[in-house]
Amino acid sequence: MTIKEKLAMLEELFEMDEGSLSAEMVLDELEQWDSMAKLSLIVLMDDEFGKELSGDQIKKFVKIQDVLDFMG
Repeated sequence: MTIKEKLAMLEELFEMDEGSLSAEMVLDELEQWDSMAKLSLIVLMDDEFGKELSGDQIKKFVKIQDVLDFMG
């Protein structure tokens, strides 16, 4: 899966326009980065990547790149 495909998944998850996310964006600066987005991210990681994501791991995410890195 390419970075572009991963970004597209996150854009859909956050209900953002296609092409509006970049790896360098800071999560806390996104109005969409709320508790529902975090829960949805946990489900996405499990369903799409077979990875368990904890709340503590999410707290360590600073940029979109951190999420992309976790995706693998």
